[in-house]
Amino acid sequence: MQVSLLTANLDAGPVIRPIDAALEIGAYEALWSDPDASFKTLSARFAKQPRLRPSDLVPEDRARSVGLRVLGKIRERTQARFDVRLHGEIDYPDKLRDATHPVELLYFQGTWDLVFARAVAVVGTRKPTAEGIARTRKLVRKLVADGFTIVSGLAEGIDTEAHETAIAAGGRTIAVIGTPLGLTYPKANAALQSRIAREFLLISQVPVERYDAQTVRGNRFFFPERNKTMAALTEATIIIEAGETSGTLVQAREALKQHRKLFVLNSCFERRDLNWPQHFQDEGAVRVNTYDDIRRELVR
Repeated sequence: MQVSLLTANLDAGPVIRPIDAALEIGAYEALWSDPDASFKTLSARFAKQPRLRPSDLVPEDRARSVGLRVLGKIRERTQARFDVRLHGEIDYPDKLRDATHPVELLYFQGTWDLVFARAVAVVGTRKPTAEGIARTRKLVRKLVADGFTIVSGLAEGIDTEAHETAIAAGGRTIAVIGTPLGLTYPKANAALQSRIAREFLLISQVPVERYDAQTVRGNRFFFPERNKTMAALTEATIIIEAGETSGTLVQAREALKQHRKLFVLNSCFERRDLNWPQHFQDEGAVRVNTYDDIRRELVR
């Protein structure tokens, strides 16, 4: 994989610098071998020197060795084409830098150009009510009819309904997953994940070797971190249903922090056991009674 990076030379103007993608993959993965590495620490490191690539921070021989291992693992697990996008490339969207901890390298399968489409995230609990499922389907069909790409996290529950409804309605969908490419959680979504990777867009920011080296408990933090990327990728987030401790609320906070629209269905406010709907409305979220409440904010 050989791509190009457009960087700014203050004296000579923009120049094209080639990227050795395998080298950058290995360097990115090597940076994650530090037990204290996190999206927060790595984003802070790159923020200090924005023109750095991962390979500027890792010896070349080590980066190439790690890169070969990682490429082999992903190829074995996916049995399909995949690629990466690196911060600084022409087709790395500037909007992704709005995330609290922006990611330097993203793995993906499918049609990368979908990241430039107008998109809305539809998210919520893994254990939705029948009413929540019905609301998801209704809203997603209307969003698709208005030309929006549907983004979600491929978790069970609301996420799965959002992806499947978008596809059934003839729309487009992007899944941002909390595992490396080639791994699926939940397992029941393996076929759906494979279809999204083939026909739409599947994105992962999860480092392969760090994930493989950790326990299930240690890997849990990758899921809320991907919500920050989902918020940055979209112009709005819609919460269908969520409990007080739901990871969905990470995305709610991020959407407001990144100055994205946050829509919360009125049914969430009607639950007396929840405090978060009012909290987020006080912070700027829009209470949604009908799709028209969303449409007024987005369709222009």
